[in-house]
Amino acid sequence: MLRPLSDHVVIEPMREEKKKGGIILPETVDKERPEKGKVIAVGPGKIGEDGKRRPLEVKKGDVVLFTKYGPNEIKVDGKEYLIAKEDDILAIIS
Repeated sequence: MLRPLSDHVVIEPMREEKKKGGIILPETVDKERPEKGKVIAVGPGKIGEDGKRRPLEVKKGDVVLFTKYGPNEIKVDGKEYLIAKEDDILAIIS
């Protein structure tokens, strides 16, 4: 499994089917990067100027919205993941 460092977060992208006029379009029609995903792992946090580690606000299992082009794409065992900095995460969906 991936163990992110510092303030990095591993996200499993969640792709949603897009509908147009009642027709479900396959994922291949729109290859835009997802902006929603599930947090798989989080790093220990960033060390501040005071030398203390600041824990992340997100945790494993959170569903988050993130900036479209901020995260880096990686593949592990044929599965796609994104690695993002905490700053790339815009919101936690509850």
